[in-house]
Amino acid sequence: MQTKKLKIIPLGGLGEFGMNCLALRWEDDIIVIDAGLMFPESELLGVDIVVPDITYLVENKQHVRAIILTHGHQDHIGGLSWFLSELKVPVYATEFTLAYVEGNLEENHLLDETTLIEITPKEKFTVGTFTIEPIRVTHSLVDCVALAIDTPVGVVIHTGDFKIDLAPLDDKAFDLHTFAEYGKRGVLALLQDSTNVDRSGYTPSERAVIPRLDEVFSQAKKKLFFSCFSSSIYRIRIAMELARKHGRKVAIVGRSMMESSEIAQDLGYIDIPQGLIINPGQMRDYAPEQLMVLISGTQGEPMSALSRAAVDNHKHAQIDAGDTVVLSSRIIPGNEKSIFRVIDHLYRRDAIVVCDDGSNGMIHVSGHGSQEEMRLLINLVRPKFFIPVHGDYRHLRKHAQIAMETGAVEHAMVIEDGDVLELDKNDARKKDKVTAGRILIDSGSSIDVVEELVLRDRRVLSEDGIVMAVLAINKRTGKMQQAPEVVMRGFGGADITEEARELVIKTLDGLSGEEKTDYGMVKEKVRAELKRLIQKTTGRRPMIMPVILEV
Repeated sequence: MQTKKLKIIPLGGLGEFGMNCLALRWEDDIIVIDAGLMFPESELLGVDIVVPDITYLVENKQHVRAIILTHGHQDHIGGLSWFLSELKVPVYATEFTLAYVEGNLEENHLLDETTLIEITPKEKFTVGTFTIEPIRVTHSLVDCVALAIDTPVGVVIHTGDFKIDLAPLDDKAFDLHTFAEYGKRGVLALLQDSTNVDRSGYTPSERAVIPRLDEVFSQAKKKLFFSCFSSSIYRIRIAMELARKHGRKVAIVGRSMMESSEIAQDLGYIDIPQGLIINPGQMRDYAPEQLMVLISGTQGEPMSALSRAAVDNHKHAQIDAGDTVVLSSRIIPGNEKSIFRVIDHLYRRDAIVVCDDGSNGMIHVSGHGSQEEMRLLINLVRPKFFIPVHGDYRHLRKHAQIAMETGAVEHAMVIEDGDVLELDKNDARKKDKVTAGRILIDSGSSIDVVEELVLRDRRVLSEDGIVMAVLAINKRTGKMQQAPEVVMRGFGGADITEEARELVIKTLDGLSGEEKTDYGMVKEKVRAELKRLIQKTTGRRPMIMPVILEV
């Protein structure tokens, strides 16, 4: 009689968006699926990234056999360096995902000591007790896989992020056939992406954006700026093909956009004709109607290429009246304010802004399946147990309900981070809980864990002090009403107070009138310049707080 149990233990991504991480355990063998991060909410001041609490994995590190990645988005791979600083295990991923991972690990000086193993759809591999078959799925990124994991009590399928696109641009279609084969053989549990559970119908193919974007390209009279997520390789490919069709040269601006384009080109996902791409410095050699600028910053990040270009503060990307700016992406919740601020600046430049507001036609499609795709996959796989993953609790509950309504599932189980779900061939039930939660990371010169925000603030204040730069700015004119006040406390910075004050004045004088009205950018510039000065002269990293008083 079978008494041993398979344990499914989510450590992130169930109860929130991002930070995706799930452990699968049989006896003394643990595999980890994905190692994601999430970006901090605005109230987490001083925190750069948020990663899952992996106390459970560290306590059982002798049993952790591998980390297996479904695809290369940051909410699935962004915490990998943090994981590998604690766990010395091999990492399995597809070719494109590994290319992203290598850059991340190199940046954190972990590449040389990490074993990276490439996996390919339909080619099985074994880790400990588990035999795993990657299954091709489609998403907004290329080279994505679901994982069919053969365990001693049955097959568990983890979809990763997916939508069902049967005609993707790289002709590597969603592998419905393999899912159906597993459904015929019998599947113990299906863990399915819940992101778009609120959307009825089907998510359109990536090709659905081409007609509207083609129309935008044909109507653009001057320069055309195209911004999308730098990981949206299909969208970058579409933009480049339309640029060639409409006789435009392509200049790529922004570090993340350049890196993604180079990786995609090296691995054959984008075929760029000779002479299509020019160096950003060559833009002045071409007429405006002959140029497309592929630019990063679609979420309004304060120092991104698009944000700087929007206030006329970019060395190469200059947006003039009559230029067209395409924002081919969705608004990530929480980023509304910064995105609309950039759009305001673009309108001030008399640019023509095309964004996905519902009235302009389709210039963006989601990378996640909608309700009908979820139902289709559930009906193909027909699992005994269904477990929704990736989403807030309300998404998980709704997804479980949809699964039960198909009639193809015996039981739907809603679990959250830290829950331990034990399964055998006949039964699944929640047992115990393990430590789970969020680790706040400040990745300045080294990776520092912020145990608690208040403790971090106290430590910074006690060890490195605080600098306040108080600027009185005329709301109407954007000019300073009086010399700025710079107050330094908690470290020996009194002798550079005057130098700091002059630096603040110089920084403000260097801003355009339009930049001065963008207080977010003013604060960021002042903070960056003061940080550089203080680190150089004192070696300290105090908390720097620019304060703007409107008068």
